[in-house]
Amino acid sequence: MTELAKLTWPEASKFFGPRSIAILSMGSTEPHGPHLPLDTDVTIAMAQSRRAAEKLTELGVQAILLPPMPYGITRFTQGFPGGVTLRPGTLWAFIEDIALSLQQDDVRRMMISNGHLEPAHIKVLRNICVDYSECGPGKCEIVFADNTRRRWAATLSDEFRSGDCHAGSYESSIVLAADPDAVHHDKLAQLPEKTVHLIENIQKGVQSFADMGADQAYCGAPAQATLEEGHEMIERLSDMIVTTCRETWPDLF
Repeated sequence: MTELAKLTWPEASKFFGPRSIAILSMGSTEPHGPHLPLDTDVTIAMAQSRRAAEKLTELGVQAILLPPMPYGITRFTQGFPGGVTLRPGTLWAFIEDIALSLQQDDVRRMMISNGHLEPAHIKVLRNICVDYSECGPGKCEIVFADNTRRRWAATLSDEFRSGDCHAGSYESSIVLAADPDAVHHDKLAQLPEKTVHLIENIQKGVQSFADMGADQAYCGAPAQATLEEGHEMIERLSDMIVTTCRETWPDLF
């Protein structure tokens, strides 16, 4: 596993090339209840990316971890301090500029690892991958291991599939495994389960957690989070990336 930001430029030159996979971790800076940090989604994406990069390296594939993107389209937490949001065009341009920069160094494959589940954010990631799939010789193809697709969601927890998982047991467990010092353990243990019917409310056009009844910027069952679940979810998330890489770029394996 190689983290680009930790390399010197001569070291980076040895890892760039058409057979390398650059992994871009994407998250958000937004409220995640009173018990998790604002960078929770970044932590989740980075945990997925690091473990996937380790597995790819074991398979003989050169994986490069790009510095993470800590901002996304973050509107559902409006009304709670701490959220920083981008416009859709800004997010698109950010990803596109990274792909264009990678092309200059002969990198032709970029995988997006995403921890932020807001629908408008997911829409941008899906659409830019369509634009940058099979985009011709010399171009950087962008692929997204989308855990909100039914195929991958089925491999995750019951809470994740329910939709009521914002700072609940699913996300809290992963942060417990990946960044335990960032968790407010005393508050985590005291939070009651909160059901807001997230998916149904989104379908009805409700556009904020506050309007859904998530008055502390969380839903789900954070107090049920465990270290074991966190490690298991990271394994399953990382497998999504490895499998997607195998299916998209079989010539590397």
